[in-house]
Amino acid sequence: MNRNRRILGVDFTSVPRRAKAITAASGHLRGNVVVIDRLEGIEAFDAFEALLDRPGPWLGAFDFPFGMPRELVRDLGWPDTWPAMVHHCAHYSREEFRRMLDAYRATRPPGNKYAHRATDIPAGSSSPMKLVNPPVALMFLEGAPRLLRANVTVPGMHQGDPQRIALEGYPGLLARRITRASYKSDTRSQQTEARRAAREQIVAALENGIDGLRLNLRQPASREMLVADGAGDLLDAVLCAMQAGLFGASKMPPFGIPDDFDPIEGWILGAQPIPS
Repeated sequence: MNRNRRILGVDFTSVPRRAKAITAASGHLRGNVVVIDRLEGIEAFDAFEALLDRPGPWLGAFDFPFGMPRELVRDLGWPDTWPAMVHHCAHYSREEFRRMLDAYRATRPPGNKYAHRATDIPAGSSSPMKLVNPPVALMFLEGAPRLLRANVTVPGMHQGDPQRIALEGYPGLLARRITRASYKSDTRSQQTEARRAAREQIVAALENGIDGLRLNLRQPASREMLVADGAGDLLDAVLCAMQAGLFGASKMPPFGIPDDFDPIEGWILGAQPIPS
């Protein structure tokens, strides 16, 4: 991996605002250490688009689904390449997209209402069809077209600017390797001391090292920010940055993505072991 390449981790929301911003952690890889030197809240999509346009070289892990289940794409007759499929979906309004997924789900048998991607099973992630808690379908609708318009490279799916590389992260996957305890909630009354303790445990484990890579928070106040944020958004951004660092340094297959993955569906970092 280019040691001058910036590392970026992004915790995404489909409705960025002051109360629930897109959060980004940025830094660089220095030997076996991910150094985070900036945490930021992004309260509007134009600012997120500006982040994607930042000059490279950078490698980012973004917490939203890049693709949709092959089964759904086939059944609805969508284009069968990632750029064309994303371009097609970008023409739907949020409400139109919601109605279409609701209608499709109604055609499916009980117990199998949601189609899944191959990566969702080993990652333990929700189907990208899901519209609530969290609405990952709307996160796809708002996130993937912006990646395409920014012309970043999405390995195996779209060859854009080789200096700006976007990968699909999932912070919960890395967090679960440290603790199974719940560490976050958007509901203030559920932001308990037990969840704070879990965040403390996760941060400490990252600082001590995981898979040979350690976290270094360059700003002393950053550690307390991660622990104090009951919604877990800042910590999720840092977890994504760690995933980018872990898999950015991997050899073959590129970025831990299996050779036979489906480019319509995408692949979540960490859904299979890091290559040696």
